[in-house]
Amino acid sequence: MESIIRKYQQKFRKIKDEMSRWDELQLRLISQFSNASSIIQRLQVIRDSRNYGVLKCVDGIEDAVLAKQMESLQTILLSMNKTMEEFHGIVLSLEKIVRDSSQQLKVGSSQQTAKQLKQRIGIKPSLADCLGGLRLLHEMHQSEYLLKVSLVSALPSLALKPSGSGDLGALAQILVDQPNIPKEEVQSVYDIIFAEEIC
Repeated sequence: MESIIRKYQQKFRKIKDEMSRWDELQLRLISQFSNASSIIQRLQVIRDSRNYGVLKCVDGIEDAVLAKQMESLQTILLSMNKTMEEFHGIVLSLEKIVRDSSQQLKVGSSQQTAKQLKQRIGIKPSLADCLGGLRLLHEMHQSEYLLKVSLVSALPSLALKPSGSGDLGALAQILVDQPNIPKEEVQSVYDIIFAEEIC
C-alpha cells in the first residue's frame, strides 16, 4: 500500500506544476479580457459620428477606424481562445490523473477493499484520502474552467450590443474575482497527501 501512496504523491507533484501553470494562465486571461473590454467600450464612441469632429471630412474615416478596432478585437479573442484551450488541457490532465489513479486501485494485485482504502499507516494518508483529494482538485478546476468559458464566450455578443458596458464590467469583476478555488483548500489537500514529508 505504501508504494501506491508514493505513486499518488508523484501525481500530486505533477498537479502542483499544473496549478502553477493555471495561475500564469489566469493572469494572462485577465490581461486579455481587459484589452478586449477596452476595445468593446471604445466601439460605442467610434460608432457615433458626432465624436469625429473635423475628421468627418476625411472620406471613410469612421469605417476605417471601426474596422481596425474590430480587427484588434478579433486578434485578442483568438488569443483568449488559445488561453482557454490551455486551461482545458490542464482540466483534461487532472481528469486523466484521477481516472488513472482510480483504475490503479481496481486492477491486478493492487485491488483494495473498502477497509484497506481507509487504512492508515502512521501519519501517512489513506488511499481514500489520496483519491478524494485528486477528485476534489479536478472538480474545482473543471468548475472554474466552465465559468471562464461562459465569460469569454459572452464577449463577442457584448461587442455588438449598443450599451453593454454594465454587463462588461460585471463579467470583468467575476473574472478578476477568480480563481474560485481557495488556495488554503488546495494547500490542505497537499498537506494531507504529503503528511509524512511535513513531519
